[in-house]
Amino acid sequence: SPPQVLAIRLTDRVGKGLRGSPRDALIADSVHPSDRGRAFGFQRAGDHAGAVVGAIVGVALLQWWGFDMRTVFWLAAIPGVMAVAVVLLFVREPPAGASKEALASPGNSSGAPAAALVSASLPRSFWGYLAIVLIFTLGNSTDAFLLLRAQQLGVPLPLLPIIWAMLHVVKSLASTPGGALSDRIGRMPTVVAGWSIYAVVYLGFAVASAPWHAWMLVAVYGVFFALTEGPERALVADFAGERNRGTAFGWFHLVVGLGAFPASVLFGVVWDRLGPGAAFGMGAALALAAAVAMAALPRPSRDSARRLP
Repeated sequence: SPPQVLAIRLTDRVGKGLRGSPRDALIADSVHPSDRGRAFGFQRAGDHAGAVVGAIVGVALLQWWGFDMRTVFWLAAIPGVMAVAVVLLFVREPPAGASKEALASPGNSSGAPAAALVSASLPRSFWGYLAIVLIFTLGNSTDAFLLLRAQQLGVPLPLLPIIWAMLHVVKSLASTPGGALSDRIGRMPTVVAGWSIYAVVYLGFAVASAPWHAWMLVAVYGVFFALTEGPERALVADFAGERNRGTAFGWFHLVVGLGAFPASVLFGVVWDRLGPGAAFGMGAALALAAAVAMAALPRPSRDSARRLP
């Protein structure tokens, strides 16, 4: 029944919320600081590749091999169980160092919760970074609007899944090199470049007039993800340091989640009242504002974004 589907979907999102921050902290703990960008880029590449392959397998099971929807969901549980088994059997956390001892030391006698103390000890520049991320996220509406705009530009409805798959292929192929680039030239320049590409793509969608414009812009849009998803997470680790890393990633994902919903609502309202050009122009303006603010933000004291010799 619909309420059951809603409950299952909400439970799934709770699971995503619980796993995202510890996963990112584990990745940051498991690699040298000079390789964090590449590591996070590789994780994002695997995520996007799985989205493409999973969708293709699902369609094949339904359309070509005649499985019903319930069977497809049962089969989809298999890789999930395999992933849990790999984590339990083969993944080992690096030693946490002195982080736990610091929180349990005799000096921590104020009675304040440990999480509150950790949050308070995060550097001021980290909170400035989160504020800038929130500005960008407010202009980063759901990608479903891109498909709607592509359809307006004349892309046939049967080809929309192809253009969506193309986006994920570009993301997957470019994410690891994009993350590695941040190890070489720095996180902030890479993120600024990615947000600038986002602004250009959105401006392009605002003035586009032909189907091929949509194909070209969506392909370039995939590069934006490659230059931002991994480096943004690596930058969180650079700001937070070892002890506060899990909490910092929790705040990062919280800010992104809080900004995503009003971003899509605002984009839709502007689209309805002023047209798609104004909506995409608004997204581009917020992205440019965030890029300018990021360029002015002081680098983290632990910034290891450049590859060590």
